Amino acid sequence: MKIQDEMIKSTLEKIKYKLFIMSGKGGVGKSSVSVNVAAALAARGFKVGLMDVDIHGPSVPTLLGISGCLEIDRGSLILPKEYNDNLHVVSMESLLKDPDQAVLWRGPMKTSAIRQFISDVQWGELDFLVVDSPPGTGDEPMTVLKTIPDALSVVVTTPQEVSLSDVRKSINFLQYAKAPILGVVENMSGLVCPHCHQSIDLFKKGGGRALAEKYGLDFLGAIPLDPATVVAGDLGTPVVLLEEDSFAKSAFIELADTIAEAAQKSLEAASTTNT
Repeated sequence: MKIQDEMIKSTLEKIKYKLFIMSGKGGVGKSSVSVNVAAALAARGFKVGLMDVDIHGPSVPTLLGISGCLEIDRGSLILPKEYNDNLHVVSMESLLKDPDQAVLWRGPMKTSAIRQFISDVQWGELDFLVVDSPPGTGDEPMTVLKTIPDALSVVVTTPQEVSLSDVRKSINFLQYAKAPILGVVENMSGLVCPHCHQSIDLFKKGGGRALAEKYGLDFLGAIPLDPATVVAGDLGTPVVLLEEDSFAKSAFIELADTIAEAAQKSLEAASTTNT
């Protein structure tokens, strides 16, 4: 364990910013946010790693059109999947011979796997490591926060109360763990009609911003429902990398820029505090 701790420390020292994308509830589009933010940051020229720690339901490979198992280099370290020159990915699905195989693991095995995703993977020098976590406050989020204590948490919600009530629990969990919270993202924030370009408040709107204000957190951005996101997901291409412009594409690119700026300010604030 001590050797692995040293390997984890060595790996994390080469990564400038660690982003922990989480939510209190499933079905809020958290993986879509993770994938598009990672892809947008990579398109800006940043070196980005995307780590999918959803052991039981990994969806990152599908959203990126990635298949096949991970390879091991001569030094016995696992090589992440290369999506493009600036974006590399590790997911549980890439360790399975059959992607439809169910993973019947309990806590300790999940904790061990997540630690290995850091210690045994050749991430190299990165500007950002984006961690996509399953919903809730269980083994996976707890392991991430314990293993990467300086991870900046980005909390994803949808506008309606059924999502916000679970997100409040997540914020409480992060505050209890003394984890730095970068801010809140409101996904599925209205539906923009592709014909008249008017916004329809399908699941209400503004709940994420109100939640952020209530807890004194930064509101990082709102992503509208957009048919282009669905098409992109089925194509295995992030919507931010599609040639066609769309409302979701613009919103995700703006969100990625806001997150990059907020992460930089957070690091500057932390260095000022520690001096």
